[in-house]
Amino acid sequence: MNTKTVVIAGGTDGMGRATALARFERGDDVFVIGSNAAKGRTLPSGITFINQDLSGGTAIKAVVAELYARVSAVDALVLCANRVSPARRETSEHLEYTFGLYFLARHRLAEGLRPLLEAAAAPVIVNVGGVGVTKGRIAWDDLQLRTGYSMVRAQMQAGRLNDLLGAGYSGKARYVLYHPGFTKSGDHSPLNPVLRGVLRALAFVAARPVAESVAPIVDLIDTPPAAQLTALDRGRELPLSLSSLDPAGAARLHAVLADEAFA
Repeated sequence: MNTKTVVIAGGTDGMGRATALARFERGDDVFVIGSNAAKGRTLPSGITFINQDLSGGTAIKAVVAELYARVSAVDALVLCANRVSPARRETSEHLEYTFGLYFLARHRLAEGLRPLLEAAAAPVIVNVGGVGVTKGRIAWDDLQLRTGYSMVRAQMQAGRLNDLLGAGYSGKARYVLYHPGFTKSGDHSPLNPVLRGVLRALAFVAARPVAESVAPIVDLIDTPPAAQLTALDRGRELPLSLSSLDPAGAARLHAVLADEAFA
C-alpha cells in the first residue's frame, strides 16, 4: 500500500495513540498532536510529535503552520482530542473548555488543513465521538454553558455539535463520524477517585479493547468510504436520517461558526 500522511489530534493516549502506532507500523508518515510532552516522548522516534494544547486557537494556528511547512498533502485527519472537565472552566479565548477542545478544535483543524486534505488522492477525516447517541441537546442560546453547566451536559452537547459538523461538511475529503462504544481508553485523571474507581470496574467488565475499537479507523485510512458522510457505530453504518444529523441543524451550526470569534 502507498505510504500515507496521517495527522492525529489527541494521539498520546488511548485510541489516538493506538491508531498512531498502527499506522506507523504500516509505514505511514504519522503526526501526533497532544498537550502532554512527557507522553509525547514515549512515542516511537519515527512519529512526529507536535506539543500543543488544542483548546486554544493560537495553538491550532501553530499546528497548521508546522504541518504546511512539513508536508504537501494530508491523507487522513483523525480527531480524538477530548478531556472531561467536572467543573466549568474556560480556554484562553474565554470559551467553555469542552466546547473548545472536543468540538471547536476539530472544526478549526479540519478547516485549517483543508487545502492539504484536498491535495491528497483520497483524503478522509475521522471524527471520533458519539454519533448515534440522540440524548442531550444543544443550548443554541448558551453554547458556552454559562448556566446549568455539568460535565455530562458539556460532553453531550459537544458530541451533538460534532455530528452536525460532519453533516454540514463539504469538500473532497470523506467525513466519517465514528462511535467506538465504551472502550478502555481516555484520561480519567480529572475525575474524583470514587468515579475513577467506578469507571475502572465498568471497563473491566464491559469495555471494548482499544485495538478492537481502533481497527475500523486504521482500515478507513486505506479505504475511505465512497459517500461524502458516513456515520458508524461500532462498525455498524447508521442512517443519515438520524435527528442528530439534521441538515437544518448543520446549516445553523455553520452559520454560528461564521462568527470571527470561532475562526
